[in-house]
Amino acid sequence: MDFILGLERWLHFLAGITWIGLLYYFNFVQVPAMAAAAADKDGPGPAAIGKYVAPRALLWFRWAALVTWLSGAAYLESAPHLSFIDAFTLQGSSQIIGVGAWLGTIMLFNVWVLIWPAQKKVLGIVQASDEEKNKARRVALLASRTNTALSIPMLLFMGASAHGLPF
Repeated sequence: MDFILGLERWLHFLAGITWIGLLYYFNFVQVPAMAAAAADKDGPGPAAIGKYVAPRALLWFRWAALVTWLSGAAYLESAPHLSFIDAFTLQGSSQIIGVGAWLGTIMLFNVWVLIWPAQKKVLGIVQASDEEKNKARRVALLASRTNTALSIPMLLFMGASAHGLPF
């Protein structure tokens, strides 16, 4: 049982690092790079990023989000001192990690329900008018920035639960 519990935890960590790393990449590297590429009239433009980098990064991003959530849920249910139900109802010894779990759940929702459908329009994976693409860009940007902001307290509550910080 300890081996499975450790495996669930490490899978959760590795998937979470991938998810949050890509989230920060999108917000702090790719979005500014796309704007700079679009503004550079003598350069190659943002097409290479949009065609080759963004779809691959979004693939890893959305599946890392799902694996992070699922492995976290499995860990909550398997760990002897935690409970999935207690975490999501903010009860018992799972209250602190529950706040982090709720933030992660909101972030997962944003990835799959807001960001990914919007990015499919922006990248031309699905047909969309210019007006729909512009709206999709805004939705994706706001949801991604929201996730970036939520990631900070989410990581704080996850770390506090594991390391006994006084919250």
